Amino acid sequence: MKAIILKDFSGADQLQEVELPVPGINDGEVLVQVKAISINPVDVKTSLGRGAAGSFKDADPKILGWDMAGVVKESKSPLFEAGDEVFGMVNFPGQGKVYAEYVAAPADQLAEKPYNISFPAAAATTLAALTAWQAFSDHSRVRAGQRVLVHAAAGGVGHFAVQIAKHAGAYVVGTASAVNRDFVLGLGADVHIDYKTDNFEELAKDMDFVLDPIGGENIDRSLKVLKNGGTIISINSGANENVEEKAKAKGMKGIKMLVQSSGEDMQNLASLLEEGALKPEVSILLPFEKMKDAFAQVASGKTRGKVIVTL
Repeated sequence: MKAIILKDFSGADQLQEVELPVPGINDGEVLVQVKAISINPVDVKTSLGRGAAGSFKDADPKILGWDMAGVVKESKSPLFEAGDEVFGMVNFPGQGKVYAEYVAAPADQLAEKPYNISFPAAAATTLAALTAWQAFSDHSRVRAGQRVLVHAAAGGVGHFAVQIAKHAGAYVVGTASAVNRDFVLGLGADVHIDYKTDNFEELAKDMDFVLDPIGGENIDRSLKVLKNGGTIISINSGANENVEEKAKAKGMKGIKMLVQSSGEDMQNLASLLEEGALKPEVSILLPFEKMKDAFAQVASGKTRGKVIVTL
């Protein structure tokens, strides 16, 4: 099978397409023929020796990637059978190994792909969508009538977070550049704030929740817009070390979260996709041979929605 390996942790230049044997599967797993792969910022960070690189330190070969959609070719699980179309985030934050034509995946981390969603759209609705879902359901439940601020609202996590919070009945404010104003409002946001020209601290007040994928000083600024007892959820693992302490000092709750693979959560996302309540934005679609170009796009930090690679 075709696969893309990482020769060493020095960036996308070390990605190389090779031929490898098709993996075998164990009890509880399925062999999936991969049709589409979602590329995330953590993929880029891992290629540089950060992110989830620790999981790949002793791996040979090193096959990155976690997000995929495809067709079950062999099953050793009662959850799926050959021919089923599935999608999910595989073994995060361990080794997903989805940069390949075939992947061995735990069946309980996958969900059936909705009939009305393409493989690229399904692959897009994995790590980023799971992050938004788990932030607003597992870590701190958003309810109707609450006020939610979503930073980077046009990005991978952000554009799902706006839709999920709005589906819950929240009043949603999203920060993004001016060029993405109509896109963010079209997702359902009640207010768009241009982070380049406006101070969101002056325009967003009395928020119940802030979802922050940026970290650093953005955490300090975001605490100023939270109401007493409000919650800030930070998903930038490299720049949010003190979010809990900073929030607690101001009478608020700070959460540092890392998304986890979950078939149950994937099924919840599948239901939202099927009913049209969640619509992934695939802005860049590239063939498998253009993986380095996909990395460059994600690394730019200027992607609307998701970058998808197809096989």
